[in-house]
Amino acid sequence: MFTYYLIGGVIFLVSWLVSNTLKRKFKKYSKVQLQNGMSGKEIAEKMLADNGIYDVQVISTPGMLTDHYNPASKTVNLSEGVYMQRNAAAAAVAAHECGHAVQHAAAYSWLQMRSAIVPAVGVASKLSNIVIMAGLVLTFSGIAFGNWIFLIGIGLFAMTTVFSFITLPVEYDASNRALAWLETNNMVTPQEYDGAKDALKWAARTYVVAALGSLAMLLYFISLFLGGRD
Repeated sequence: MFTYYLIGGVIFLVSWLVSNTLKRKFKKYSKVQLQNGMSGKEIAEKMLADNGIYDVQVISTPGMLTDHYNPASKTVNLSEGVYMQRNAAAAAVAAHECGHAVQHAAAYSWLQMRSAIVPAVGVASKLSNIVIMAGLVLTFSGIAFGNWIFLIGIGLFAMTTVFSFITLPVEYDASNRALAWLETNNMVTPQEYDGAKDALKWAARTYVVAALGSLAMLLYFISLFLGGRD
């Protein structure tokens, strides 16, 4: 089990470093006030309108970095620090979430794929670790069908890993759409644009770390199943 804790520790450390860097970046660019004076809400509403999207509502949601687009309710949910703020960080986040709304309207294939497997992944994420641990206990106890339980758990975990990798093009594309719109429509100055780009770059890296961490754990579980127990 040493390898398990080692992998888990490395993943936790890298995730912590990236997450803290992201928070510092957003704090830094929250001090870069937009010369156009627009709030995150106003930025979002303009980007939606410029893309011909009028059936999506921009609303405020509690918390920090809780911003997201909900395709079911067609709402762009902006955190309290983004909704009313008028800075480069708020503009970046608001435009990024609207990027998802644009993806939805354009039937972007990666977003459609991710949305289609959300229900199954929700179940898999809740059960995978439980089933894996049960399978390992049964296997090490010498119970014959323990390996099959373990394999089922690996299959469930694999679904969450696939989901994390499907998420990557969705997030990067939303950021690219956001930055292109901000620049093309002269919504931000060059300095503000650089701040928005840097903030979104670090936000995207949180998804990369999550995907690679999930893959590392999946490969470890597979090695255990194939007999490489340490």
